[in-house]
Amino acid sequence: MKNIRIALSLLMLIGVSSCDEFLSETPDNRLQIDTPEKISELLADAYPDGSYVSITESMTDNVSDNKSSLVNINNEQSYNWELQDDQTGRDTQGFYWNAAYKAIATANQALLSIKELSDTPNLNPQKGEALLARAYAHFMLVSIWSNRYNPATAATDLGIPYITEPETVLIGSYKRNSVKEVFDLVEADMQEGLKYITNEYRTDYLKYHFNKEAAKAFAARFYTIKGDWAKVLEFTEGLGNRPVGKLRDWVAYNGYDFPNKPIEYAKNTQITNLLVGFPSSICGRATSTNRFAFTRAKERDEILGAETNIFNKDWLIDISIQGASGANVAVYKFDEYFKYTNLTAQIGLPFTGVVLFSNDEMFLNRIEAHVMTNQLDIATAELEYFLGTRTDGYAATDVLTKAKVYAKYPVIADEYTPFYALSPEQTSFVKAITEARRREFLHEGQRWFDIKRFNLVIEHNTYNSQGQISKKNILVKDDKRRAVQIPLNASNNGIEKNPR
Repeated sequence: MKNIRIALSLLMLIGVSSCDEFLSETPDNRLQIDTPEKISELLADAYPDGSYVSITESMTDNVSDNKSSLVNINNEQSYNWELQDDQTGRDTQGFYWNAAYKAIATANQALLSIKELSDTPNLNPQKGEALLARAYAHFMLVSIWSNRYNPATAATDLGIPYITEPETVLIGSYKRNSVKEVFDLVEADMQEGLKYITNEYRTDYLKYHFNKEAAKAFAARFYTIKGDWAKVLEFTEGLGNRPVGKLRDWVAYNGYDFPNKPIEYAKNTQITNLLVGFPSSICGRATSTNRFAFTRAKERDEILGAETNIFNKDWLIDISIQGASGANVAVYKFDEYFKYTNLTAQIGLPFTGVVLFSNDEMFLNRIEAHVMTNQLDIATAELEYFLGTRTDGYAATDVLTKAKVYAKYPVIADEYTPFYALSPEQTSFVKAITEARRREFLHEGQRWFDIKRFNLVIEHNTYNSQGQISKKNILVKDDKRRAVQIPLNASNNGIEKNPR
């Protein structure tokens, strides 16, 4: 990605007490991180070079069995909420775990280098980015490999190791912090990073690194998970209650030709995109090749059918039939860039553009915060605006009312059960917002985090060659499989496994 490439997990500190002149010299050609520019370059690697998208999306109710004979073992195991054995290839649980901790190690090295340079004010932008990057990677790890955040149990629930120092040994021994400890540390790093983050020093690559808006979006997501609604409203205040021109323009997106749609979706010039990653991933291919994927039945019946629109109109979200059998459908979101490492042999590495934070997510979090603070009139107007920008033929006569929300999204006993209480009115609105979020971020893996925090029950069926259900798999409330099992490469090195 940049010139600086440091395998931080392999860095060894050389402890010597001799004054020998030879030993005072750098014993190899290792680059010294001793200028602000070098720290900035180092921070290009402080973001996971792997994607959670294929992992978490396959675990959601967005996918079903298209009944094809082709099976990707990683896709199947995620679909059944199983450990992906010893798989550590691209788009696997083990790959993302390793990628997140490598990103953390890079952020820690940057922070150490800043400290060694006396932590002067001119290094504040780099310090802010490093702290936010460290917080983000830990937050994603705890969101996938631990139980959902619940203040009643967080102090005893197993979290993940929170690493705050650069690696100095090849294989260290790590203890899992509690979920509460991880969330406290994420919050501390995030709040400290927010003090220093700026939009000035990354002007050419602004949206590929944490910036002020992306940092606020991260904070809004974090406090939505914690249920701190005042904080959510604080960090989303800049959007207002009608963010004209700040959300994704689906009409414009539909106007692009096929090759340009995925390029435009994750483009850094799209105003809604606040932080864009380019991890090594083939998640875009998975939408067409996976057996357990977004199918035509799901599109028609549950997510994008006109009957799911509260205005009884078609959605603007454009789809295309995928796969040899035509059983899968997809929204073109993922642009894959293949970097050849050997042009003659036609081999290389795939990288895929992924939107990590957006104004769309922030605005949905803001609407939810207004619901949870009993500002339903404001939430109704906001939700109408959001849904209107996604509805084909939306007109001034398409008016959303609270009564329509209650009728479209009725309360079902014991369906949505977050750790906090919901009134019947709040339940209907939260269901409406959650379904909007589900539709908006289709294929992107975010649905899994709503399934966890609302403790939703979902069912995954597998079919045999005769089209009959051969396996019925239900993820019940508080199912231990909601915390993905620790990858074998980590548990074999002493990381405590999740209960099963």
